[in-house]
Amino acid sequence: QVQLVESGGGLAQPGGSLRLSCAGSGGTFSTYTYNLGWFRQPPGKEREFVAVITRNGNGGATYYADSVKGRFTISRDNAKNTVDLQMDDLKPEDTAVYYCAADADYNGNYYGMYDYWGQGTQVTVSS
Repeated sequence: QVQLVESGGGLAQPGGSLRLSCAGSGGTFSTYTYNLGWFRQPPGKEREFVAVITRNGNGGATYYADSVKGRFTISRDNAKNTVDLQMDDLKPEDTAVYYCAADADYNGNYYGMYDYWGQGTQVTVSS
């Protein structure tokens, strides 16, 4: 069974930075062969797409939600089996629980298509 565990959330001031990390293990999981995404769920809202990095077989391309483009960067370390989300120039509207997700086939922006999820980590942006 694939397991994903996020870390790195916390409190940041507007304009500040945080780095989230997600470590995967179990089953056939490998960051090399899975599409890896980050989603977030703001208070009282639905889960929304943040970023995805496709598996190496699909070229390792990255895609971002318009709301985070230019501020967030997704990256993968195949040796460590981790996927990170570097978040810069944070805004109060980035406040949410952030989840990492993995799927062997799907690499789009709909959360319902991802098979594996972490437990989530809280990010709060406030002065």
